[in-house]
Amino acid sequence: MSDDTGIEITEERGETKGRYVARAPGKPDAELTYSIANEHLIIVDHTFVPDDWRGSGIGKRLVERVVTDARARGIRIVPLCPFTKAQIEKHPEWQDVLGGRAK
Repeated sequence: MSDDTGIEITEERGETKGRYVARAPGKPDAELTYSIANEHLIIVDHTFVPDDWRGSGIGKRLVERVVTDARARGIRIVPLCPFTKAQIEKHPEWQDVLGGRAK
């Protein structure tokens, strides 16, 4: 789904791993990757924002999307990625999706 800025964020999900990819015309992809610990928990392990996207807020939008989807699915997030962890710490309204340690 694309928004009014032309940015599209999609999810690619497999059995054990997944990622959110942000795309816009003329820009390289930005992504947030995660591992699926179990049916109730994902572990966000990496966020990559190319230099072309720096300062655009796209990293924050990727984190917001994973938080929104976690709520909708009733799952928890363990943010091992330092960027994702920092974003969730900055946004108390997102902290309801924080989970415990992966088992």
